Amino acid sequence: MALSLRRSGPTKFQQASDGSMTLIEHVRELRNRLFWASLGIIAGLIVGFIVSQPVFHLLSGPYCALPSSYIDGECRFLVLGVADTLILRLKIALWVGLIVGAPVWLFQLWAFIAPGLHRHERKWAYVFVAIAAPLFAGGAVLAYFVVQHSLAFIMQAGVIGSSTQLEVTAYVGFVTSMILLFGVAFEFPLVLLMLNFTGVVTAKQLMGWWRIVVFLSFGFAAIATPDPGPFGMTLLAACMVLLYLIAVGVAAINDKRKGRGKEIYEGLDDDAVSPLEDDREPVAAGNRIEMPSPVESPEPVSKPLPLESRYDDMT
Repeated sequence: MALSLRRSGPTKFQQASDGSMTLIEHVRELRNRLFWASLGIIAGLIVGFIVSQPVFHLLSGPYCALPSSYIDGECRFLVLGVADTLILRLKIALWVGLIVGAPVWLFQLWAFIAPGLHRHERKWAYVFVAIAAPLFAGGAVLAYFVVQHSLAFIMQAGVIGSSTQLEVTAYVGFVTSMILLFGVAFEFPLVLLMLNFTGVVTAKQLMGWWRIVVFLSFGFAAIATPDPGPFGMTLLAACMVLLYLIAVGVAAINDKRKGRGKEIYEGLDDDAVSPLEDDREPVAAGNRIEMPSPVESPEPVSKPLPLESRYDDMT
């Protein structure tokens, strides 16, 4: 008997898509997805622990560029706790592990929620994820550039008036916060594009918000940026405004492709009075109404039968 290598019956994706999967099967699938995602994060954590030392040297580059960070010809940090260096290495390993293991745990997350989406929704999700990763990487690179050029100003503009040694955990936390903040801020145009592609707003409406967007960009950069200097705030706000303009341009192309803006009431003010066409017609004499035909008289009702002859023997 020939053995078939092909799986018989619907796959788990098909069962979850058509709703034939039970609640217990959904829970089991979630358990399996979490297990494989955890394995991916653990594998990334091991890789991150191995490469944590080179990553730390990369993060300490802006600090080591300052002359005050060198003691006896070597770049040194202040360490206040006994286990601070070990905890810092574990934190760096965790960050690197999440990034290295992202393909695994993101795939498991996507495989769990994808059956509940339509085909076109899954297609746009692929597009947005493919755009979100380079945007976040661009924000991280810009954050490193900002830290590299503004760290000397931050330290020299303080009360001490000159740069000095920094505590290692506080410095790494500052750099990672800047990287995370700039990366998340660079995802701002994706939110606008989602609103446009779902038909919530048009490119014309987005362009009408430019004053609000510029104000909110500078306000967000001033409040959320750990850098108190004007360099990082201005650069982050300018990048957000530039990404906003690019998103408006993409939204305009999408509106033109879908034919938006050509509706009958597009571009009209809400208080505008619609013109009434003068299509009056003269009233002429109506047609002659003929006389109705006479109604025939009803036929006389026949006399009812006697009571005893209305029923038979059975009733």
